[in-house]
Amino acid sequence: MNLDEIGAAFQATALSGSLLPALAVAAAAGLVAFLSPCVLPVVPGYLGYVSGLAGQSATAGPAKRSRPATGRMLAGSALFVAGFAVVFMILGGFAGMLGYLLQEHALWINRIAGGVVILMGLVFMGVFPRLSVTRPASSKRPDAGLLGAPLLGLVFGLSWTPCIGPTYAAIIALSLDGGGGALRGGILSLAYSLGLGIPFVLFALLFERALGLSKKLSTHRRTIGLLSGALLIAIGVLLMTGVWSSWMSQLQGMIATFEPVV
Repeated sequence: MNLDEIGAAFQATALSGSLLPALAVAAAAGLVAFLSPCVLPVVPGYLGYVSGLAGQSATAGPAKRSRPATGRMLAGSALFVAGFAVVFMILGGFAGMLGYLLQEHALWINRIAGGVVILMGLVFMGVFPRLSVTRPASSKRPDAGLLGAPLLGLVFGLSWTPCIGPTYAAIIALSLDGGGGALRGGILSLAYSLGLGIPFVLFALLFERALGLSKKLSTHRRTIGLLSGALLIAIGVLLMTGVWSSWMSQLQGMIATFEPVV
């Protein structure tokens, strides 16, 4: 396959009717993961570690932070996001390929995936306290600096799975659905990574204000958990009942028959 064919395949997948709504859901799921009780509280510390400014800029006030420090924090956060995006895109691509290979069993795949997403939503809501994870598997973080920021992002993507797994389960389910292959799964995971990663970068850009917002949001973790769980359950029900696939088929039909005025 040459570059033109790859570009055409990417365009067809990215603009497909079934993918566009899924992208919005994926980005929203990433934002939900960022606001989760086990990610939001550790954001300031991680920004300090990935920028190589641990214990300095991450805790200093506005008067003590210099422009170079802010620039390092922005660069570190962007590299950190790139690191965990690679992990999620690989996992999403694998799920998409699996869904493509098992298209003939799409009905049962959607039912099983929908059930798993519903379970993850209940976990997020705290229905099963023993399964609810509020802390990552490991809290040890090396002073990575800019060179180690992408590597630390890779570690984050792998080790934080127990924490962000409930939201990422929805992305895996959407990657399995539709038979779009590895490209579809990779694109959805990229949208999820951006939903999770852009707040990291914004946090670095507006550190002092964002730090105050983080503390306020932490006091409403129960409400956030309930709303996030409800979102996941809704996605799971749509997948499990086949309503999602029906909506996507109708949307694809509308797009296929659409004729521009000009």
